[in-house]
Amino acid sequence: MKKAFLILADGTVFEGTSIGAEGSVIGETVFTTGMTGYLETLTDPSYYGQIVTQTFPLIGNYGMIPEDYESKKCHIRGYIVRELCETPSNFRCALTLDEFLKQQNIMGICAIDTRRLTKILREAGVMNGMIVSGTDTCPPIDEKLLSEIKNYRIENAVKNVQNSMIDQPLKNAVEPEKSAFYTKDFADGRGKTVALFDFGAKANIQRELERRGCTVKVVPYNTTFEQIKEMKVDGVMLSNGPGDPAENTGVIGEIKKLCDYKKIPVFGICLGHQMLALANGAKTVKLKYGHRGGNHPVKELKTGRVYISSQNHGYAVENQSVPANAELSFVNCNDGTCEGISYKDIPAFSVQFHPEACGGPHDTNFLFDRFIKMLSR
Repeated sequence: MKKAFLILADGTVFEGTSIGAEGSVIGETVFTTGMTGYLETLTDPSYYGQIVTQTFPLIGNYGMIPEDYESKKCHIRGYIVRELCETPSNFRCALTLDEFLKQQNIMGICAIDTRRLTKILREAGVMNGMIVSGTDTCPPIDEKLLSEIKNYRIENAVKNVQNSMIDQPLKNAVEPEKSAFYTKDFADGRGKTVALFDFGAKANIQRELERRGCTVKVVPYNTTFEQIKEMKVDGVMLSNGPGDPAENTGVIGEIKKLCDYKKIPVFGICLGHQMLALANGAKTVKLKYGHRGGNHPVKELKTGRVYISSQNHGYAVENQSVPANAELSFVNCNDGTCEGISYKDIPAFSVQFHPEACGGPHDTNFLFDRFIKMLSR
């Protein structure tokens, strides 16, 4: 196998083995701590513009399963693993991870010290990096190259992940109880219609709504409040997505109009949570190295109960900026950052983590039931 090199913006170089496509790519280098769920990570639009490092040492052991994809394609810029499993074992496996990366034209590197890399990112913070794969020699580490790496920016992220939702989970079923996802074990949302804003939505958000009997209407990120009002929906779901939330000023303005209307229940997840907060006067800040993985503890302040959550975000709502018409509902047990907000004067709430996590855990799945009950008030 050919060599590959990871070059960080600070000049640090890792030499490893090339996986996936050959070439070079620059992205924001991040790490995720999930032990499973690499399939969902690779197809999650929220990772747009990023080179993703898996801290778990062995990746690819159950291959790639298209039925479980969170979107139509891979949105990451590059992929880093310690050890790549080349012989996956799962009866649903359609192709290997390496085959998937080649198919999606994603450059990757394996056989490097991912623990050392993670420590660098934790100490210095998220930084840009470049993967150069399929070559036996590392390019010269000069000021020109490092400047090129440092100058990379993730821009227009939400716009660039549009039309990536898969068709399988929804199809806007007229008879939700006939959907393959519907089950009577959850809150009854039959007869209710939810508009799902696609900011880079994961398919499982829609599956969870359909599982409760809702008819889901996926709408583009730039849908206006007037258009939502004309649709006569029972509720609005603000999805996850990539990039800096404050960049989406037009969307935030339309969400503010929706909040001022006060008649349509709103549930925000991840980026949707952040933009809902911005629409109500809060502020967001970029975290040092973000929260990514399936093992992040969050505490519900009302009950004192701790849940294990799946997360994927590099920005957070500033606790001190939460407006007077709202209150913190969840906080991160590790660093105390905002993980959820409940609003007092509008039918809305939001969480930073992912209650729809398809790769698990499912501890906070009940939040969808809470939303469904709001639709009947």
